[in-house]
Amino acid sequence: MAKDYYNILGVNKTASRDEIKKAFYKLAHKYHPDKKGGNESKFKEVNEAYQVLSDDAKRSQYDQFGTAYQNMGGFSGGQGQASGWDFSNFGGFESAFGGDFGNLNDIFTDFFGGGMGRPEARRGRDISTEIQLSFTDAVFGTNRKILITKTSNCLVCGGSGAKPETKMETCKRCNGKGKIRETKRSILGTISTAKTCEECLGTGEVPKEACTECRGKGVLRREEEISVVIPPGIRDGEMIRMSGMGEAASRGATGDLYIKVNVAPHSIFKREGNDLVMPLNLKLSDALLGAKYPIETLDGSIEVTIPEGVSVNEILRVRGKGVPSSKGKRGDLLIKLNIKLPNKLSRKSRELINELKKEGI
Repeated sequence: MAKDYYNILGVNKTASRDEIKKAFYKLAHKYHPDKKGGNESKFKEVNEAYQVLSDDAKRSQYDQFGTAYQNMGGFSGGQGQASGWDFSNFGGFESAFGGDFGNLNDIFTDFFGGGMGRPEARRGRDISTEIQLSFTDAVFGTNRKILITKTSNCLVCGGSGAKPETKMETCKRCNGKGKIRETKRSILGTISTAKTCEECLGTGEVPKEACTECRGKGVLRREEEISVVIPPGIRDGEMIRMSGMGEAASRGATGDLYIKVNVAPHSIFKREGNDLVMPLNLKLSDALLGAKYPIETLDGSIEVTIPEGVSVNEILRVRGKGVPSSKGKRGDLLIKLNIKLPNKLSRKSRELINELKKEGI
């Protein structure tokens, strides 16, 4: 059966936004499950009606098609979902109920699970640094060791904060729950909320005897040597993420370390994708007649064959001498040929060239 959202909120079809809000606040206060005599089912029904009628687009579709418009792609979020609620404007109506109701977004977050579950895990900061690599190390990969000063787990207590060979005990402040419950007064009555215990930081345990090195915190600032594996084929400006190598948090998870890689340029080679490009200067005679040239690659010396009659800027390809890819294959070495013309010609050279000219070459 189709629901009459106007009837649920007790307003006319011509009601303004403000009238709809006032009706919703009044009914939400009346039916809130935490109140004596509250009704969770009615509370969710009132919220569903408000979510539709407070949105101009949804209200227009509802007025035309009724609740059937939900099946036409015009409705996001099911009945009773707290994630879609907007209580940001509750404060404007505090005077109607005679009191200061605080931040109702926080209150509803607490009621619908945000403050009722397990304490949110603490996590250390992510940190970043940079390293310089040679062109060759970037192509083939390498291992590097770097020194970083950061907040790390205490080496004496292993991050527990407890003196070695002593035990942890239940936190007396929160009775091992990790949270301390508080009550808040709101437009919906008195609501119980919870916050992380500052004594045990949400773990429910505290050291029976504090570590003398870190004074019970479990962390301290120190210099740490970190081994970094540089994968083959890394590019200039790329980042390496080392999970769990950032800063530590007292009785919490460790952040991540991000390393930016700066690759020095090479005097001969340039990178194009996974290919390496290099220039090679040829004598005119070698370009015409062909020749063999020794060249130095990143893998060592090789000899390439220059075919007869090559042209300026022609490219020779040497397969498998480029940059390794993540799939294990390597790119190619591309040799760009540059034919060097002589600045001056001897008499004999002129005579030979003139003979070639006569032959139409």
